[in-house]
Amino acid sequence: MNFSIQSIYNWYRNTLRNPKYRWWLITGTLAYLFSPLDFLPDFIPVVGLLDDAVLLTLLVSEVSQMLAARLKSRKDEETTEANVTGEKTVDVNAVSLK
Repeated sequence: MNFSIQSIYNWYRNTLRNPKYRWWLITGTLAYLFSPLDFLPDFIPVVGLLDDAVLLTLLVSEVSQMLAARLKSRKDEETTEANVTGEKTVDVNAVSLK
């Protein structure tokens, strides 16, 4: 069994991107962050907060990527709807004058 931080990270990302398990993983991560029971106890000065900081950073980055993708798809849908309603897109080929 190959156990590494990269394999855990890949599992987390792949599971988070699966719509079936997305909200369960987000809820579980938030519950872990706010729970008094940790993998590394918080009373250890630096290491205790390290696992919480890593999970929080990973959660925020993944959720922000999901939101950005959702906003982009919504914008693309609006652009497609605008093109269907009669607005035309003009493509221009720029040429240098030098």
